[in-house]
Amino acid sequence: MFFTWQTAVDGPLRPADERLGLALAGEGPEPLTQFLSDLGGMPVALPVLALALGEAFRRGQRARPLAAVVAMAAVPALVVPLKMWIDRPGPLTDATGYYPSGHTATAMVAYGGAALLLAPYAGRSRMLPVAALLTLATGVGLVLRGYHWPVDVLGSLALCGMLLLLMEAAVRRFRLREYAYARREDASTGERERDGEGEGVPGCDTGCDERRAAPEPPGGRESSVERESSG
Repeated sequence: MFFTWQTAVDGPLRPADERLGLALAGEGPEPLTQFLSDLGGMPVALPVLALALGEAFRRGQRARPLAAVVAMAAVPALVVPLKMWIDRPGPLTDATGYYPSGHTATAMVAYGGAALLLAPYAGRSRMLPVAALLTLATGVGLVLRGYHWPVDVLGSLALCGMLLLLMEAAVRRFRLREYAYARREDASTGERERDGEGEGVPGCDTGCDERRAAPEPPGGRESSVERESSG
C-alpha cells in the first residue's frame, strides 16, 4: 500500500504530509471539529451499524450482515498491528501509534457497512453518499483537531475501502452460489415431476389406474360383449 510504504520508509510524501498536518491542526471551531472527530468513535459508529444489522436481519438478510460483522471485527486486527509496526508519532504529541487512523477505519466500516445493509431498501444512491460523507467528516475532524496526520486518514480510507470491497465480493459470491443451488433444485424437481407424469390420473383412485392400464381385448370392447352374449 502506497501510504503505508511512504510512512514506513520516510518517503518524500511524509515531510509534505507533516507540513500540511501542522498547518491544519487547530483550525476551525473546536466544538465542531471535536464533534466530527467523535463520529469515528465506537460509542457513535457501532450503534449505527448495530441498528442496520437488526433491520437487515428483520428483513431476512443473512449473508451480508454476517459479512459486515466480520469486516468490523477485522478492523482492529488490521489496524493495531500496523500502528505497532509503523510507530508514528502524532501531530501534537510524542506518543506513537498514530498510523493508520483507528477512528477513520471504524467510521468507514461501520457507516459503509450500514449503508450496504440498507441499500436494498433505501437505495445505494442515497445510502452510500451518506456513509462517505460521515467518513470524510470524521477524517477532517481528526486532522483539524490535530489528532492525526492527513496520511493517517488516507491510509485508513484505502485499507478499509479494500475491506468493504472484499465484503461485497464475498456476499456476491455467496448469493451466486445460493442462486445456482436453487436453480439445480428447481431443475431436479422438474425432472421428478416429469418422471411421475402418467403414473396416476388426477381425481382417480387406484382402481381407475388399473382399469386404465388393462389392455382391451382384440376387436375392442364391443367385440368382447358380442362374444359373451353369443356364448
